[in-house]
Amino acid sequence: MNLKALVGSGDNIALFTFPFLMLGLVLNIAFPAAFRVGGPPAALAAVSAAVLAVGVVVWVWSAVLIARRVPKRALITDGPYSLVKHPLYTGVALLVLPWLGFLCDTWLGAALGVVLYAASRIFEPAEEAALARTFGAAWTRYSRTVRIRWL
Repeated sequence: MNLKALVGSGDNIALFTFPFLMLGLVLNIAFPAAFRVGGPPAALAAVSAAVLAVGVVVWVWSAVLIARRVPKRALITDGPYSLVKHPLYTGVALLVLPWLGFLCDTWLGAALGVVLYAASRIFEPAEEAALARTFGAAWTRYSRTVRIRWL
């Protein structure tokens, strides 16, 4: 089992996102007032902490499933994978980065989440084509049964 099978499109997504991260960090340091979300207010902090907790659980659960099953060449269809085809990418982009950013009093996390999600959508077709070649009919069945196909 090679490393590429474990990371899927993650390396391409990271390379795509990295310049935005660096630019965002530089701008956030240079102009912190422009990035602040206002504290965050208590309600935003509470929601951020709750969503972030869910996001971290989804991320860890997805990573553990990948680490355990991909080396065995098993298609993952349960857990967070029963909801979306790429919960690792989606979870970090929508459930971790934005809410971590809000807790750190910056909207940079939300902006990076959008970039990361866009990158995952750009690189997912190639990853899904590889999965279709590897798993054939099982991938096709899984793709039809995943609950939130558009995400």
